[in-house]
Amino acid sequence: MAFAYLLALAKRAETEPGSHRNDPKSSSASAVVSTLIPNLLIAAVFVTLFLIFRNKFRRVYAPRTYIDSLGQERRTPAPSSSFLGWLTDFRRIDDKYVLDHQSIDGYLFVRYFKLIVVISFVGCCITWPVLFPINITGGAGQKQFDLLSFSNVAEPYRYFAHALVSWVFLGIVMLIIARESFYTVNLRQAYRRSPWGASRLSSRTILFTSVPKSLTQAALFEMFPGVVHAWVASNCKELTKMVEDRDDTAMKLEAAEIQLSRDANNNRMKVAKGKKGYQATDAEDGARWLNPKDRPTHKLKFLIGKKVDTIEYGRQHLAELLPKIQAEQTRHWNGEGDLVGAVFLEFATQQAAQNAWEKMRHRKTKPNSKLQARQLGVLPQEVVWNNLRIGVAEHWGRWALATAFISVMIIFWAIPVAVVGAISNINYLINKLPWLEWINSIPTVILGVVTGLLPVVLLAILMSLVPIICRLMAKLAGYVTLSQVELKTQSWYFAFQVIQVFLVTTVTSAASAVVTQVINNPSSALPLLATNLPKASNFYISYFILFGLSSFASTLLNIGGFIGVVLLGRILPGKTPRKVFEKLTRLSAPLWGSEFPKWLNLGVIAITYSCISPLILGFSTIGMSLIYLAFRYNFLYTYDTNVDTQGQAYQLALRQLMTGIYLSEICLIGLFAISTGKSKHAIGPLVLEVILLAITILFHLILKRALVRHESRVAYENDVTPMNSLSVAEAGGAEKLDNATVTSHAPKPSKMPGFLAKFIKPEKHSTTALSASLDQFYHSPQPALPPDVARRAFFNPAITSPTPVLWVVRDEMGISARECRNTEKAIPGLRMTDEGTAFNEKNKVRWVDGENGEASKAPIFEEKMYY
Repeated sequence: MAFAYLLALAKRAETEPGSHRNDPKSSSASAVVSTLIPNLLIAAVFVTLFLIFRNKFRRVYAPRTYIDSLGQERRTPAPSSSFLGWLTDFRRIDDKYVLDHQSIDGYLFVRYFKLIVVISFVGCCITWPVLFPINITGGAGQKQFDLLSFSNVAEPYRYFAHALVSWVFLGIVMLIIARESFYTVNLRQAYRRSPWGASRLSSRTILFTSVPKSLTQAALFEMFPGVVHAWVASNCKELTKMVEDRDDTAMKLEAAEIQLSRDANNNRMKVAKGKKGYQATDAEDGARWLNPKDRPTHKLKFLIGKKVDTIEYGRQHLAELLPKIQAEQTRHWNGEGDLVGAVFLEFATQQAAQNAWEKMRHRKTKPNSKLQARQLGVLPQEVVWNNLRIGVAEHWGRWALATAFISVMIIFWAIPVAVVGAISNINYLINKLPWLEWINSIPTVILGVVTGLLPVVLLAILMSLVPIICRLMAKLAGYVTLSQVELKTQSWYFAFQVIQVFLVTTVTSAASAVVTQVINNPSSALPLLATNLPKASNFYISYFILFGLSSFASTLLNIGGFIGVVLLGRILPGKTPRKVFEKLTRLSAPLWGSEFPKWLNLGVIAITYSCISPLILGFSTIGMSLIYLAFRYNFLYTYDTNVDTQGQAYQLALRQLMTGIYLSEICLIGLFAISTGKSKHAIGPLVLEVILLAITILFHLILKRALVRHESRVAYENDVTPMNSLSVAEAGGAEKLDNATVTSHAPKPSKMPGFLAKFIKPEKHSTTALSASLDQFYHSPQPALPPDVARRAFFNPAITSPTPVLWVVRDEMGISARECRNTEKAIPGLRMTDEGTAFNEKNKVRWVDGENGEASKAPIFEEKMYY
């Protein structure tokens, strides 16, 4: 996105005095070529490096093939070492492999790029044969790429072609979105009710908030048939502080113990090489290498705190703190803590959970006016525990304030961007503002950095801050799970992308091209804008080239991972085994609230300009195809998933993609309306486009209602027990399944036009068909969770958090072994070990098992639980 702003600033700079922007000759083709060639060269270099590094650095380019913390069933088989063999493997693997071995969100994210490629390619087939001849012979005298756009049409009667093509293409896009929406609903249900999905604890658990204190667990069990377990949330604020203090102290103690051994080992190595190093004459064994002056110390408070010996203080403080934490954890475990008005209810079956969920959605059947069902299928690791106390009224109040803040931010974000743009064009500012003349006295090299590099860095920081701010505001708004936070982030960030990155850039680009002429002749403003608005598409042609090539190449090469793991990993491998462990086992995980919007914006841009400048669809097809290949590789071989929206992010993305259809129709209506002033022939196309807009609104409303009813219906098609998958029928009523009759309570399906039903083909993409197409992985139930794990699943992590294992480095002097004994003796209940580690010849930390990807052998390894 920062690149987009840079290109926009460049276009704006062209309108300044002395630029060639007012030259009647179009430079659209040369601008595209100047963008294409350097990006093509950089992409070629990056892809070549990727092909060279792919086999050498598996941790960066294929970690999912060997890291055993993933579990055998979720690993990806290693690709062939040869380039041709790898291409064959990559082509043979179906995209559903991502669904089976990664996540439904990852699979649908990759599918999004295929969707845009299909839409763009279909658009090329529809628009190019009709609109290119119409535009080329339009007679407005445009040159280069502008010759192919709406701006080259001088006779308004030709606009009928654009209107009719928009009916065909945008109508097909609506049908594709509708079909994909129904497919996604059915896929989510098939995934959720598969034996693997149905056997998960989370699939049968609902989070309730605003629980009255007078409402007992017994009353909850009576209120909702099928409840088998309840976790009542308590106020763990003080306990959380103690746990954080414990963990912080433990990590300082661990690092200090390692530093103690490292310093001693450094002295030993120096003396062995004949260099100056500390060596005590009155000590034996490893103690002689320990310099008392080098013992690790720290201050209890920043700058002004008391200075203490880190090891001695850590042992003493932990010895005092651990019993207090244990007692407090036991108190909360026994239900003696102050309640926060939230409870997690586990049901015996998914059907029972679904019944309770639907019951809470309708006022007539809702058993308690205050009780609120916040999420069905909640995952323990996604709960935002601090927000559980927030009631519905407070939540909506926070939401209103957060939405207002985000709206203001979106509107006024152009101000800091404009400031950055002014820095990049400081010479023009000096000419206009003489009091800035002092800037010319700055050395040329420094001034070049200020005007060249600094704006790029500032823009990158500004753009990266937007999703962070959106995510923070979503948490402050009171959303109770990370998946809800990501979905809200996606909504807000998408609005920012469309308004700031697309609309503002488009309007300013078109307006800046005619500003001088409008000043001289204000009455020409609308016709000039109508001519120049289509020309703004040239910027987005460069945009697709930039994103298609740079994102494709940089995503494959994974520069950040390469630098962090390979380069810095060798120079700075990690000061502790824990950090080495985390670096080697923690996989990159995209955040959907940040990822979807920027790629959705590209889809919106392509659809919006499809009938105004059809050439953009060709660049969209190629650019999005390349990005699809890059993300497909990463989801197969490198990425993990931390936040699981269970496909909701993609459902939201499909709804947001409708924005492109509306913008396309509104732009055409505006262009046709402007042209009615000079010719009545534009009235016909204008009427056609207004009718299409009305049909789109009606279609959107019908689709939204049909999807709600369809999702509710397929959720009720049959009961699914935790350990069995019953075949799914598409009709309501009573079905005989596995020798047991299960009564559905499904709403009647929404009526839709026959042509729509034939295109969507619900029987082809039914939950039955999709369940049959899922891989064997989802046809096997998840192994039952260990009883102790299941019991603590929905307790606040502060209640169940164990004392961390301290992992230090084994040395040849016996210091680490001695420190382990002394620490465990001083702190009952704490374990400290030096197994599997050593200092290498450069006195750097080495984790032996990590070199083979054997994460499970690490003393701090925790098996990933699929709740």
